[in-house]
Amino acid sequence: MKFTKMHGLGNDYLYVYGEVPDNIASLSQKLSDRHFGAGSDGMIYISPSAVADFKMRIFNADGSEAMMCGNGIRCVGKYVYDKGYTDKTRLTVETLSGVKDLTLRLRGGKAAAASVGMGKAIVSSDLSLEIGGRMLGCTPVSVGNPHAVFFVENAESVPLTVWGPAVERHPAFPGGVNAEFVQVISPTELRMRVWERGSGVTMACGTGSCASAAAAVAKGYCQYGASVAVHLDGGTLEISVARDGSVTMTGPAATVYEGETSDAEA
Repeated sequence: MKFTKMHGLGNDYLYVYGEVPDNIASLSQKLSDRHFGAGSDGMIYISPSAVADFKMRIFNADGSEAMMCGNGIRCVGKYVYDKGYTDKTRLTVETLSGVKDLTLRLRGGKAAAASVGMGKAIVSSDLSLEIGGRMLGCTPVSVGNPHAVFFVENAESVPLTVWGPAVERHPAFPGGVNAEFVQVISPTELRMRVWERGSGVTMACGTGSCASAAAAVAKGYCQYGASVAVHLDGGTLEISVARDGSVTMTGPAATVYEGETSDAEA
């Protein structure tokens, strides 16, 4: 099986063009392992679509399927353009959370970045959760997948590996949730660290950045229509939230290497 390892700000996946195999859960677990596999946050399969230019399916490192991945979809755009599956710089991608629009930005004949119309963010009323023996307030946000956004004084001091899994498995979110811990730096800058449902700590989360910016706008920390720089462990994404809740995400996409495994059984 041939694959391409790619990343968006360090949020890395193994990309395969073709149909999803029956053993995808165990395969994603095996190949995502950073000691005994290729090492990644999961696998993304790309195929033709009946309703868009392409379809993507996302499988986390634990084998579960995700609805959407903001960093992953930018890499899908780069993959199909760089490999000649399309010559379009504006294309659509089918995901489990709907069809998304991409605009590729080229450099030297290759796709280097992309802007993505992520759809509308739905910001819900705040919740108070008991996490690690203390009460923490969060803002639930849906960006096609579920998020719990916590505004904190210092994102660097958050015990991510303790609070993250506790939030992911909290009874308030029966299907699990992505947890974002956000520090407001200024009306145009946020610092965010993330625990992703099914993958744990990652270097960046595109949908999480969108959710964080949407929650910040709803609370008045940031402004509608402004470009908000969300600083992640792996770099920075630019997020804009329109008054109708529509979110646009802009960021880089990069290829790490091409790989092949002769042992696709897991």
